[in-house]
Amino acid sequence: MRLRDITPKSLFGRMLAIILVPIILVQIISVSIFYERHWDWVSRHMSKNLAKDLGLLIDELGNEPSKDQRALSAIRARQYFDIIFYWLEGGILQPNQAIQPEFKNFRNSLQARIKEPFYLSSLENSTQFYVDIQLGNGIVRMHIDNKRLFVPTGITFIMWSVGASVILFSIAIIFLRGQVRPILRLANAARQIGFGRDVENFNIEGATEVRIAGRAFQAMRHRINKQISERTSLLAGVSHDLKTPLTRMRLQLAVMEIQDETKVEFEQELKELEQMIDGYLEFARDDREEQMVDASLFKLLQQAVKSSDPSGKKINILVPDDNIPIFPIQVQSIRRALINLLTNAIRYAGKATAQIQIFDDHSEIIIDDNGPGIPRDKRDEVILPFTRLENSRNSKTGGTGLGLSIAKNSALNHGGELILEDSPLGGLRVRLLLPL
Repeated sequence: MRLRDITPKSLFGRMLAIILVPIILVQIISVSIFYERHWDWVSRHMSKNLAKDLGLLIDELGNEPSKDQRALSAIRARQYFDIIFYWLEGGILQPNQAIQPEFKNFRNSLQARIKEPFYLSSLENSTQFYVDIQLGNGIVRMHIDNKRLFVPTGITFIMWSVGASVILFSIAIIFLRGQVRPILRLANAARQIGFGRDVENFNIEGATEVRIAGRAFQAMRHRINKQISERTSLLAGVSHDLKTPLTRMRLQLAVMEIQDETKVEFEQELKELEQMIDGYLEFARDDREEQMVDASLFKLLQQAVKSSDPSGKKINILVPDDNIPIFPIQVQSIRRALINLLTNAIRYAGKATAQIQIFDDHSEIIIDDNGPGIPRDKRDEVILPFTRLENSRNSKTGGTGLGLSIAKNSALNHGGELILEDSPLGGLRVRLLLPL
């Protein structure tokens, strides 16, 4: 497993990780140092002090204390050492007890201070523990509060440390959201432009670097729009200049009274020339000028099938299982692309099927035919403008080699893609991907 497989994918998630990981490491190091240095030192210091107090009491009691001596020592223990002890007459201490881990430092200190056998244990459901010490004529049992041996500073330190980290992390999230928001808006604006959709109310904001990127994006957007406008005006002029002489020639042929084979061939040449010009202008037309509108992709497919196959015998539409969502589409552009793809399918194959599949973030229009297909090493070439493959496509069928190029441009204008594959029917499969 690689590191990038487990790290966050979004910029906001990665920035949070950059802040969160050092905070966690600092807390781990701080707590580790605290417990290894401070807490252990305090525990040992308190253990030594408590062992000295118990040693003084044992020295005062002696090996075989009398009843009066025990009573006097009990009063002094309560008054000066905050210890309560009882006398177990004739008791015999059980040696070699399994010591609890929290009494390790205290046991070592007590062994260094007194020579008599002793037994340590905590009291259940109590804030005290007891120490049994074997003397010559009995056992003295001392009840001691945990505060003489344990301090709550460790838990307090951890709570303060965790609390401070949570507060700092919350403040960091607030500031990070403010810094990431302009980047997300810029990314969304660029994505919408890539989909061929208009971007409204885009304001330049954020940090200096983000503002520089925003200004560059705005400049790029204006240059693209300017080039589109200039090209549209140029094509309109070219279309007018080319159509005008063709119209005059058609009128002159119409008024000619001669009806021979030469005139028929000339009319056919004019018709083919006009079709070629229409194809070139259709390819050069910029579909970005068309507005995006919410439309049903399935209805557009039905319309394109009806236009390409009026008889309804050559193209079979597979009805989708799920409802096709409504999303922004350049209706004329997609309809024109579908007509070109479907026309090519029935022109070169004779039979075709069309279907729509919906995924999480995109839709696919899949067109399959049973024709000769296109070799894999020629598929990148055939999408290029004015390219026709005589080996895989019959050259006598006509066309200018712009159908796939027009469909690809339409897909790119929507931020999608056109993919050519092998069809299960034996011919060519065309997949037109459009983002939702």
